[in-house]
Amino acid sequence: MDSALFTPIWISVKTALLATVITFFLGIYAAVYVIRAKNYQGFWDGLFTLPMVLPPTVVGFFLLISLGKNSFAGKFFALFDYNLIFSWEATVVSAVVVSFPLMYRTARGAFEQLDNNIIYAARILGISEWKIFWRVMLPNSFYGIMAGVVLAFTRALGEFGATIMVAGNIPGKTQTISTAIYTAVQAGDYELAYKWVSVVVFVSFAVILLLNSWIAKQGKNPAYLSQKAG
Repeated sequence: MDSALFTPIWISVKTALLATVITFFLGIYAAVYVIRAKNYQGFWDGLFTLPMVLPPTVVGFFLLISLGKNSFAGKFFALFDYNLIFSWEATVVSAVVVSFPLMYRTARGAFEQLDNNIIYAARILGISEWKIFWRVMLPNSFYGIMAGVVLAFTRALGEFGATIMVAGNIPGKTQTISTAIYTAVQAGDYELAYKWVSVVVFVSFAVILLLNSWIAKQGKNPAYLSQKAG
């Protein structure tokens, strides 16, 4: 495969994978925190959901201000002679921020649908909150959380607005499939744009099909279901 065609694909895939891993843990933690929060629950929910309703360029602008050279984070990175803006790491940061609300909202919805009697029974038995989370909440919210993972991955894979604001469109470094499509269309190279669009559609659809197939197989496996219940 031509390196000019392959490089944006590889940058997008590795960015989406890393962003999904980070978002997985952050989203679940945020969901549990908001559910258990006694004060300002609405505030935290609104804050965590905000990147989903804001235009990506607005999110990118806030990231640019927050992580630029004149910001606290930028000055801290400058101590190590490092600039986050217009680096590959910036593509990951932007992908995490825009995909985080999808993971958070999906995980929270899955947790809130749990039967509270199960959690109360576990507490009565003296099981710690940590074990309740890992042995009760997480297994019984498995399918909802996996749906959040898929949504977060596909959102991170197709991120454009925040990425181009924070990471730019540097070929071989920060040029993802989305920014490469934009560049190809601006240059009038629709043949190349069609190739990248086809890759995005194929990868996203393949991930959804594979996950759905895997979940269906696990759901039909009695041993797996009994292991989750235990």
